[in-house]
Amino acid sequence: MYKTLLTAFFLTFGAASVPLAQSNQLHTTSAKAEKLYEKADSYIRGRNFDKALELLAEATDKDPNFAEAYLRAANLHKMMGNKAAAFDNLEKGLQLLPFTKGQANNYFELAELNFSQGKYDAATKWYETFLNTGSSNTRMVEWAKQQVNTADFAKQAMGQPVDFKPVQLPKTLNAFGLQYFPYTTADQRYFIYTARESARPEHDENIYVSQRSGEEWQRPLPISTNINTPANEGAATISGDGKTLVFTSCNRPDSQGDCDLYISFRTGSEWSRPQNMGKTVNSKAWDSQPSLSADGRTLYFTSTRGGGNGKEDIWVTYRNDDGGWQQPSNLGQPINSPARDMAPSIHMSGSTLYFVSDGHTGMGGLDIFKADLTTNKKWSAPQNLGYPLNTFADEGSLFITPDNKIGYYSRQVNNESGMPSIQLFQFDVPAAWQSKERSTYAQGRVFDAQTKKPVSAQVQLYNIDADSLMQQVSSDRISGEYTVVLTQGKQYALYVSSPGYLTNSLSFDYTSKALSPVALDVYLEPIKAGAAVVLSNLFFDTGKYTLERKSKTELDKLIAFMQLNPQVKIEIAGHTDDVGSDEANQVLSEKRAKSVVDYLNSNAIGKGRISYKGYGESKPVKPNTSEENRQVNRRIEMKIL
Repeated sequence: MYKTLLTAFFLTFGAASVPLAQSNQLHTTSAKAEKLYEKADSYIRGRNFDKALELLAEATDKDPNFAEAYLRAANLHKMMGNKAAAFDNLEKGLQLLPFTKGQANNYFELAELNFSQGKYDAATKWYETFLNTGSSNTRMVEWAKQQVNTADFAKQAMGQPVDFKPVQLPKTLNAFGLQYFPYTTADQRYFIYTARESARPEHDENIYVSQRSGEEWQRPLPISTNINTPANEGAATISGDGKTLVFTSCNRPDSQGDCDLYISFRTGSEWSRPQNMGKTVNSKAWDSQPSLSADGRTLYFTSTRGGGNGKEDIWVTYRNDDGGWQQPSNLGQPINSPARDMAPSIHMSGSTLYFVSDGHTGMGGLDIFKADLTTNKKWSAPQNLGYPLNTFADEGSLFITPDNKIGYYSRQVNNESGMPSIQLFQFDVPAAWQSKERSTYAQGRVFDAQTKKPVSAQVQLYNIDADSLMQQVSSDRISGEYTVVLTQGKQYALYVSSPGYLTNSLSFDYTSKALSPVALDVYLEPIKAGAAVVLSNLFFDTGKYTLERKSKTELDKLIAFMQLNPQVKIEIAGHTDDVGSDEANQVLSEKRAKSVVDYLNSNAIGKGRISYKGYGESKPVKPNTSEENRQVNRRIEMKIL
């Protein structure tokens, strides 16, 4: 399932299966060497490749300039999967021969082998030699031209390395042979990833979770017996509040195709039994590598289904209010290319997408890129994250924390016994790699104000300048816990609602304030006579009573509440601070309250259901001793009659 690391050796575009060209004229002056070469040929026809290689080695010992013997040995080593020996013999053989168009495939293959080792100058030399043959293989010609450009980019990138100092995570987390696809929750309290003991078939993939204690990650545990099975569970993603998990599993009885996406929800400490996301989301092809938005309502993933730009493309789907998911759409250009575009990782701010691709200009193989969401909701051209994060080898997925401070990724290393392993690393995020926007979170619990028991509530976060819903999550019905992600540069309204309760309205202004986590418990008042709540997102200019445009979100929420509760009658009460005369404040509070009532009346809320009153400065919530306190005292309240 983890397709980008520990891949088997292969050569591009079928070049590996093309026989090595031979000339009728062998380039040797040694009769003994030529006889050994011919004898090796008979062993090749008999499929005894080891003996053939032994004889070819003897032939080159007799004549170190015997080019055809090197080329024949290179072909055999390639067939047997010995990449290093194939490279060594092919290079020796071609360097001994004059340029000829008949060696076009060998030139191409030697270029590929050099490129696979990050030998960009040598690779460019042999690609250009191949191009000079005038090959009629259009696909190989286009690839060679692209690789020459890639080599140029790679050399420039290596000359301007990014300040990137990865540190291998402790063995507490790197407890397995292979571990990859790291994610954290918004509060960075939980770290989830996919792991397996080794690449051996009897070792399956499972999802693990580690909890942070202080500055250290604790021993990882299987995420849930409801999720991990004897089948493969891998490439997982988790929502910012840690309550929605989407992961990949293959060949289950309820599979739609090759590999499918499954979803599970956490209540309290228990994960629900995973459900296949169904034929609306999954296809008959390979669907994997999911990445959830902060609120778990937008899902990016990789798929090989038809209708895309390349073999693997990145797709996106959105969750409806009823819990169903929309038909996925292809991200298209400039994200998806004609090649492989994979492993999406959407930043918690929703403004930056990280992904891997070999279809955009890079260092070779799969590189990590980032793209930002522009003001017109289009993705910018992908930016290669440069060297040394990207190399000539395939790179894996990348996760950047909401605050843009820490990055996590995995890469292949050799363990103490020399065997290949995939290990997790972390690093301080260079400025050039940071998401377009930084984020923090608001977190707390929702309670019944009377009983103090947890309440299952809907928590919605609005950008009030745009009057748009940014996130929607639910508080846990057992613990009452909720988490929402707050992003810099925005003014938010937070609405907490549940049937039978007054909607609680809160305000967060991050247009200029420094980002920092917010701990906030919310108490919901049952709908009954005398219950009151502050309408925290109504805005007036100083000394004015005309509602500002950004009050619309709050007003429309109030209308929706009245429509859902047609039996309710309310009073809108205006309050001021102590600045100005008592008389002026009394008049101002009345006019502000009336402005709210007029809006409701104009939107089909009957006059008989609403009254208003101004209290001036007579009922302060806090002493008028500071601007902060005065701001609290300037308010509009709604009271149930």
